Amino acid sequence: MKIAIVHDELVRRGGGEQVALSMHKAFPDAPVYTLCYDPAKTYPEFKKAKVVTSWFQKIGSSEKLIKMLYFPFAILAMRSIKLKGYDVVLISTTHCGKFIRTDKKATVITYCHTPFRFAFRPHSYESVANSNWLVKRIFLTASWILRSLDRAATENTDWFITNARQVVERIKNAYHPSKPVTVINPPVNLDNFYITDTVKDYYLVVCRLEAYKKVDLVIEAFNSMPNRKLIVVGKGSMEEALHQMAAPNTTFQHSLNAKQLATLYAECKALIFPQYEDYGITPLEAAASGRPVIAFGQGGVLETMIPYKDNSKTATAVFFNSQTPGALTDAINEFEQLSFDPYFIRRHAEKFEEVTFIQKLKEFIYSKTVVPMQVAGKAQISPY
Repeated sequence: MKIAIVHDELVRRGGGEQVALSMHKAFPDAPVYTLCYDPAKTYPEFKKAKVVTSWFQKIGSSEKLIKMLYFPFAILAMRSIKLKGYDVVLISTTHCGKFIRTDKKATVITYCHTPFRFAFRPHSYESVANSNWLVKRIFLTASWILRSLDRAATENTDWFITNARQVVERIKNAYHPSKPVTVINPPVNLDNFYITDTVKDYYLVVCRLEAYKKVDLVIEAFNSMPNRKLIVVGKGSMEEALHQMAAPNTTFQHSLNAKQLATLYAECKALIFPQYEDYGITPLEAAASGRPVIAFGQGGVLETMIPYKDNSKTATAVFFNSQTPGALTDAINEFEQLSFDPYFIRRHAEKFEEVTFIQKLKEFIYSKTVVPMQVAGKAQISPY
């Protein structure tokens, strides 16, 4: 069975790229088709894959350019790739991966992390919600066009997979699939993380520095707690603003290698996760390091974390219920009175290990692509 893997773009290190990397590990001989690729900005393991880019690679390979030129250039660039001779096309996508062209005979399986946010939830962007009437109408018109194109691009999808239960209804509403949507939770690579007895006196945030990640909320909370230390790891459009608002007890780091990041996870008091995410991989990375999480109690953490109720030894997280500095401060104060079991937390993370994801993915693909063959009067199952 000949398989091709497709991912939107490989110019960052995020949850979607981790899923695409796990797909490559499941099918190491499958080429990875993508809009553009920057080996220095994404996971180094992609260097082992055969990565095929579109002509967009000649324009540039940065998140900023992709956002600026998405319509129409990124869409046209992905449409320019025609996959021929593949039995299965496995697409990992939020935005442009689904625009790739495939043979009619190919089984197309789309791992949709979430329907394209700007197309289907434009009001969730502060720049849209807070703009004046004219600018808002321009944004919403562009959103309507992209929504129509995005929906049409999924018509060749035979099966949808997604990362979390709550995204299933979003996919149904956006794309109206004719078959059930399957949830296969993204994995955490346990080999990248470890437990240590050396836990230091700091809290940790690991994320892209964008408005919806709510890092400003965390910094405000720590500005009011000058005796507690915070380390923020990441880069993004909010970087300068966050630096300006942070008190001396907050420090920033970025461009860490895997070993450096693992050390920060292993030695932190807890990871702070203030944002709403459909899934969110960093809480599981903290859990793989045996460290608890202080999280906004909505979204994917409801599937991946065990909240503290009455026994911290059988919990992995403390939840707070409103995205305010005060609620986070209260949660930190509560956390300071508790004692967690790092080995229990690590065992919980093992339920989400990469080998499980790969096994479930393979089982799903083969169950949708095998055909019965009659050989010597006996029925056999063969993948093509």
